Amino acid sequence: MSLASQTQTIDDLTGQAAGALADQRYSQAESLASRALTLARDDGDYHRMAVAVSTLSLARSGRLALATDIGTITILDEPFDDDVRIEPGCFLVQPPLVGAHARRLRLTALRQEIPAVVLCREPVIRLGLVPLVALGNGATVRTKVRPPEDLDHPSLDWFTDSLDALGEAATELDPALTVQKRIDALLARLDAVPEYAGLHRCLEESCREAAEIPDDSRS
Repeated sequence: MSLASQTQTIDDLTGQAAGALADQRYSQAESLASRALTLARDDGDYHRMAVAVSTLSLARSGRLALATDIGTITILDEPFDDDVRIEPGCFLVQPPLVGAHARRLRLTALRQEIPAVVLCREPVIRLGLVPLVALGNGATVRTKVRPPEDLDHPSLDWFTDSLDALGEAATELDPALTVQKRIDALLARLDAVPEYAGLHRCLEESCREAAEIPDDSRS
């Protein structure tokens, strides 16, 4: 595919994503914007990456809102099949299941276009804190939060606050990283914690920064 054709494809995908977003078809918007982002990254087109990230963030915020509006948290602590049918809502994956199970559940929900959000906790540590973990393509994000009042029946507020804490942890990067390496790190972490709007903002800002500097200054 020629560079011009690739660029047109990226623009078409981003335009389609914006249209799906306007119609509140969040799953389709997320899929289209994600594909546009991947193609733009492959091309090193940071301007189009920034545009795709902005649309992607709105789509994921819409999905998050739909999932949390359900108002329920499903606790998963038993293995599940790859063809499991997922219902909309929030899911807390906990021991003996691990981060890999949570990632598999999240990707299954995305394939099924189900508005679901998945959080994974590990065993409570000696200090009484709850470790959280999220796995992405090339990144693992961890943090610790205070436990809910009822560990067996966590509140929706605890769930969303914990998701934000995990996302905040994902934004913590080595300040010495070059802009290109920062973008790569943020992309990997965004794959681990896709619902955190602040992570999208960091990536969009980094892409716009990269778009303004010469190619030979980015690496």
